[in-house]
Amino acid sequence: MRLKLPFRAPLCPDNLFGHLIATAVPGVEEWRDGAYRRTLRLPHGPGVVALRPRADHIAAELRLTDSRDEAVAVGICRRLLDLDADPAAVDGLLRQDPLLAPHVDRHPGRRVPRAVDGAEFAVRAVLGQQVSTAAARTLAGRLVVAHGEPIDDPAGGLTHVFPSAEALAALNPEALAMPRSRRRTLVELVAALADGKIALDADGDWERTREQLRSLQGFGPWTVEVIAMRALGDPDAFLPTDLGVRLAAQELGLPTTPAALTRHAARWRPYRAYAVQYLWATGDHPINRIPVG
Repeated sequence: MRLKLPFRAPLCPDNLFGHLIATAVPGVEEWRDGAYRRTLRLPHGPGVVALRPRADHIAAELRLTDSRDEAVAVGICRRLLDLDADPAAVDGLLRQDPLLAPHVDRHPGRRVPRAVDGAEFAVRAVLGQQVSTAAARTLAGRLVVAHGEPIDDPAGGLTHVFPSAEALAALNPEALAMPRSRRRTLVELVAALADGKIALDADGDWERTREQLRSLQGFGPWTVEVIAMRALGDPDAFLPTDLGVRLAAQELGLPTTPAALTRHAARWRPYRAYAVQYLWATGDHPINRIPVG
């Protein structure tokens, strides 16, 4: 199926697609022929979507096991790319800060890259704790090969659907090439997700979910807030301890300590997650650009 996904202009695709591509899990996601492609777990069987940024829409190609999943797949894609955001409201508020305004004016319409599945993103967030993007991708790729659902992808190089929390609950933690403390964190997380004790739903109670995540071993402020931002879809999630955010704050003349930056960021509410995108975009990192080719 070929579809056009509309959005409210403007939309800056650079960090939106760049983030998804730079952190892509091998076998589950790829950048091919100008499209971000990934597998989806859908009610009636797996699917594959290819998404291409265009001037006034996102071009989507869906390969579905069952056509009944079209509406669900479209909803997942819209959520992943934050296509229902209101850039006029977001950018209008952020422009009121004179230190942030020039960066908003330079590339307006930045979106927050979300997630196709809350449990998947939470697992990936734990895998990415205190390691490089490349190392996190490698760890996630190993989990996918060992526990993911294999698929056929004649149009590309995708091989698996990311494993469900139920599948990961059966993993052997000793087989993970991770520090023992992070293994325990991952095991505790997937058990809570598989048992339904924690549900990472966008329409749930965000603050209650934050409290549940904080109760897990190894879940500090950064991990909780990045899950709130990407998996729960909270537009006001904020990462004052993030290194990239603090480096950007220093460059822009903003406060650099987490407490002082949080106080300053009160003026960005309720769109602090979008402010984070503008801050991250000041750095020279692959997440901020779409690959050529």
